[in-house]
Amino acid sequence: MTQNQVDELIALNNPYPNRDYQVQCSTPELTCVCPVTGQPDFGTVTMTYVPDQSIVELKSLKIYLGKFRDQGIHHEGITNKILDDLVSLLSPRSMTIETDWLVRGGIRTVVKASHNI
Repeated sequence: MTQNQVDELIALNNPYPNRDYQVQCSTPELTCVCPVTGQPDFGTVTMTYVPDQSIVELKSLKIYLGKFRDQGIHHEGITNKILDDLVSLLSPRSMTIETDWLVRGGIRTVVKASHNI
């Protein structure tokens, strides 16, 4: 049953809200466009969270992440946007979003943003 929605992300009721447990979701299919050069950027995003009352519905997460494909956004911006949207949707006990970007210009970039209650 749908509990809440943010930008097409769907939250479902946590089947174990009284227990602390960690959920980790990862995909190597995160893409966006560099706002400076217009070149595509490719990265892996890993979301790790301890849910409270809600968990994210995975198909909605996949569709949400796909919407960044044509957006001009810096690595730091996309990482923090994903965190903000998921925290707004789920109100987790804790959450970390990490993006690990393929090398561009000889530099590998990893961005990690966290939320803790």
